[in-house]
Amino acid sequence: MQLSERLTAVAGFVTEGNRLADIGTDHGYVPIYLVEQGKIPSAIAMDINKGPLERAKEHIKEYNFTDKIQVRLSDGLEKLEAGEADTVLIAGMGGNLIVRILQNGSKALQNIKELVLSPHSEIDIVREYLCQNKYEIVEENMVYDSGKYYTVIKAIPCEKEVVYMPEELEYGRYMKYGDHKVFSDYVDYENRKLKELIDNLSKQSSENAKERIVQLEYNFKLNEKVREGNGANVR
Repeated sequence: MQLSERLTAVAGFVTEGNRLADIGTDHGYVPIYLVEQGKIPSAIAMDINKGPLERAKEHIKEYNFTDKIQVRLSDGLEKLEAGEADTVLIAGMGGNLIVRILQNGSKALQNIKELVLSPHSEIDIVREYLCQNKYEIVEENMVYDSGKYYTVIKAIPCEKEVVYMPEELEYGRYMKYGDHKVFSDYVDYENRKLKELIDNLSKQSSENAKERIVQLEYNFKLNEKVREGNGANVR
């Protein structure tokens, strides 16, 4: 099976030999790919919607992996029992929803070895949640696929909370500006976007516009720290 660049990056973060639980599996492509590659022994493909799950079932049957990939209708981690998976993968949804799934599924996450997360938005909220709930982010990657930037995060359970600087929550700690091409392009893109927003709002006189400018200027300073090498990724 051939995956998109985004899903290839996601699949690449799953540790070889781990049992996988793919939350929001959609078509079941990632579990199928990983089993086909011999990277994982088994997977549980889970989704809240019957339609995508039926398509996943069809694809799994097509590849003759019904003995290795289970399919479950589940709201987040609801139908996953503790100890059934080593890797929990959640991709293709917003950061707030990912955090809510992790919060509601804390029992199912007992004894897991790693989380692989790819939020489409609110990435800082995901990083903050992980840091505050005794998960250490050990690896990150970013890809550009179909006109959008996608971040992939790998985190493992740890003994204590992890402290991140504001710019690290926003941009991560493991991709360095100037070294990682896609990340560098993303930081430059964000820089241009913030400048444009600040310029446009500066033409308005409302209090809401002024408050928004303050926040955007703060974000711009974080961006500049990363571009100058004084913020995230200096380790």
